[in-house]
Amino acid sequence: MFVRHESADRLDPKIVEALSRVQTSTLGHLRDHGFPAGLEPVSRPLKFVGCAVTVRIPHLDSTAVHVVLDHLRPGDVLVVDQSGDRTRSCFGGMVSYTAAARGAVGAVIDGRINDVEEITELGLPVYSRGVGALTTRILGIEGAINVPVTVGGTVVNPGDVVFGDSDGVAVLDRDEALDIAELLRGKEEAEPALRARIDAGASLAESSGARALFDGASTQAGV
Repeated sequence: MFVRHESADRLDPKIVEALSRVQTSTLGHLRDHGFPAGLEPVSRPLKFVGCAVTVRIPHLDSTAVHVVLDHLRPGDVLVVDQSGDRTRSCFGGMVSYTAAARGAVGAVIDGRINDVEEITELGLPVYSRGVGALTTRILGIEGAINVPVTVGGTVVNPGDVVFGDSDGVAVLDRDEALDIAELLRGKEEAEPALRARIDAGASLAESSGARALFDGASTQAGV
């Protein structure tokens, strides 16, 4: 059975601009959820912010991946759930080329990729489970487009904000994206002043609060 729903509205350009100026690892200081685990980029450096277009395929059959390429728009990020299959690749040279030609800004694949040199030369940012020669097939068994999927243990809904850089990839609800971007910007803008204090001899442990917590815990333990 095949299912295809329409893509969500494109992201507000303000979201893209705001998140393009901050880092995923700054978000990692603040929350634990929304980070697909076990994925690595095909190359670094990279940076992308886009709208999730999701696909779920049944292990061997990548028919739906080829179909969704015709519906990608500038600013989209292709997100593929391979139903737990981490050995096969559904994302090779022609798929990556077509995605980039349609305007996709990135891809997040919960499986392997192939034709890695072509993808690297193309410059399309891709997160995946690594590289492998064993691929999926066009079999017409089943698949679903623009449905909730799970990638690296993280649920991704169609239209979510996919935010990736050299440190990792994160998934945000678009309704929270601007507020989060502002929070991250504030934290990052405070870092130059902290570096200046450290250069002047200040303690990072005292500035971060780690020293007070450590000493307090040591006292309670009778150390």
